Amino acid sequence: MLRPIILFVSIVAMIFILAQPIAGIAQSTSESVHKETTEAWNAIKAYMVDKKHEAFVHGKELLHKADARIEELEGEAAKASGDTKAQYQKEIKDLKKKRANAAKKLDELEKSSASTWDSAKHGFAEAYKDLLDAYHEAAKKIN
Repeated sequence: MLRPIILFVSIVAMIFILAQPIAGIAQSTSESVHKETTEAWNAIKAYMVDKKHEAFVHGKELLHKADARIEELEGEAAKASGDTKAQYQKEIKDLKKKRANAAKKLDELEKSSASTWDSAKHGFAEAYKDLLDAYHEAAKKIN
């Protein structure tokens, strides 16, 4: 997911640099270069903020699907008895903790600034991966 953003930023920067007239580059003052760089950076940040919202919406969808999967496992676990049921309930409790952590990371992603978005995005991705891995392990045991 990060590679398309890096590619986009690189392409925008190349186009920006190549679109400048040669004579204009030679005559550029420090102030105009700073202004152009600031404008390009603001454009890139705006693009990133758009992607942040898309990432947040997608993350909400992922957590909604995870909730449905956890509910299915709870239904299966309810059919068990004794020590098996206790083990399944422990697995589900662990899943719910990981789900809560992923939700926390998603909230951080939503509230992140453009400068902290990459870190927040990585935090959610790792938390969701942990949740998904735990779900697969629990599903193997319960189903």
